[in-house]
Amino acid sequence: MTARISRINPEQLHETPGYHHITVVETGRTAHLAGQCPLDQGGSLVGPDSLEAQVDQVVVNALAALAAVNAQPRHVVRSVIYVRSDDRDDLGLAWHRLAASALGPAFTSASTLLGVAQLGFAGQLVEVDLTVALPD
Repeated sequence: MTARISRINPEQLHETPGYHHITVVETGRTAHLAGQCPLDQGGSLVGPDSLEAQVDQVVVNALAALAAVNAQPRHVVRSVIYVRSDDRDDLGLAWHRLAASALGPAFTSASTLLGVAQLGFAGQLVEVDLTVALPD
């Protein structure tokens, strides 16, 4: 049984920059990916001073995690993006770079973008948490 995914923006709510306020999954299994960090396969931080480089590595890692469960970005039903910054320009940069990437379809579902004071690894600037409705 394949999950049916509906994305909804009620007229009573504000317009969004690409995500939907509500994502409904009718049936199926889900996968909850751990926060994808900007670490290479050896566990080293990529781009210590570059939000762009870190976003790009997070995309690579998220795509690998999705592939491991036979899913694609369009199967993502919820995302949370954490950016270590209180500058709205940094948050916007991360959002736009993610949305324009190969992972971009993931961010058309319900999504939250947060500026935070600290992330788990020294020098880490971004992390992405994804929930996926698994295809059959």
